[in-house]
Amino acid sequence: MLFSFPKPSNSSLLVSKLPRTTVFHPNKMTQFLNLALGVVFVLGLAVVLLIFLNRRGKGKNGDGFNDLERNQQSVKGAEEREDLLTFQGGQDLTILDILEAPGEVIGKANHGTLYKAYLQGSSTVRLLRFLRPVCTAGHDDFVSEIEFLGSIRHPNLVPLLGFYSGPRTEKLLIHPFYRRGNLAQFIRDGNGDSHRWGVINKISVGIAKGLDHLHTGLQKPTIHGNLQSKNILLDRNYEPYVSDFGLHLLLNSSSAQEVLEGLAANGYKAPEVIKMKDATEETDVYSYGVILLELLSGKEPVNEKPAFDEDFYLPNFMRNAVLGHRIADLFHPEILLYSSIDGNNVTEEKILKFFQLAMACCSPSPALRPSMKQVLQKLNEIRT
Repeated sequence: MLFSFPKPSNSSLLVSKLPRTTVFHPNKMTQFLNLALGVVFVLGLAVVLLIFLNRRGKGKNGDGFNDLERNQQSVKGAEEREDLLTFQGGQDLTILDILEAPGEVIGKANHGTLYKAYLQGSSTVRLLRFLRPVCTAGHDDFVSEIEFLGSIRHPNLVPLLGFYSGPRTEKLLIHPFYRRGNLAQFIRDGNGDSHRWGVINKISVGIAKGLDHLHTGLQKPTIHGNLQSKNILLDRNYEPYVSDFGLHLLLNSSSAQEVLEGLAANGYKAPEVIKMKDATEETDVYSYGVILLELLSGKEPVNEKPAFDEDFYLPNFMRNAVLGHRIADLFHPEILLYSSIDGNNVTEEKILKFFQLAMACCSPSPALRPSMKQVLQKLNEIRT
């Protein structure tokens, strides 16, 4: 026993003083006391154990754990929050491949960074778009829009292959990589193929098909919102792929507005658009018209050093060229040269019809701009 008490020196005297109706034997009283104390001891141990477990539970929330155990719990929780969502064509993606892929920065914006990444596990090259967590939309909106964008498939749209969400709320969009880069580089790098009528037509039609699918081919019509030549990617055969469509749906309102401001600075924003929420199919058509003028003339959308009588923006420059009867400014002279070499039989009449279509897309009035279906019909008429 853990506890004991001394026995009375005169047990007979103790017994004689007790009421006659109750008689205690000394040995039985000792057993009773020992049993009672044992129960008290067991209850005490139970109370101590409950207090310890309670403190340990609070420690998991940061009230009693040592730093090492707290860090281990934090790391475990972070691993549980890591996730990779894959879509059609991205089933071979793994988290390890994405996180360990050597990357080359090929584009930067306030809302994120674009990388050319080499996935060693699958020996492929991918485009990884990192979105800054502070710039993205709320969780519920973001997830639903990611699932929607991941479901879109068309031969002239860049597909979303996967989406990675990291433990520190980092977000990565995974896309295919296209070897010829973007259309802006193709037009500006002096490549003679950019003046071939067949290539110009192929790129124009492909972009129009992709945009038409976004506007009319989905259950939820989708506005591109950031259409410009640097967001048109080309494969080895000059087939165009429209990228960045619906990006503004993943961003919060302030970051989406910054995208619109960038579109304006680069010369692709329709004049009636004030806020990104005002973007419509007609504003996409305006941006498309600017791209057609780029293809036709080889000129920049924004002239940083205009002459005295020139305008900063390409559509206005072209209007002034028409008014001034400067036909030579409307298209690149090598288009006719390459046409005679290739045997495409393109004429100035066809080129002027193409120019008129581009200018119609860039009309200051949204109501006067054609739809993308009408654009495709007109391109087919010009081609045939």
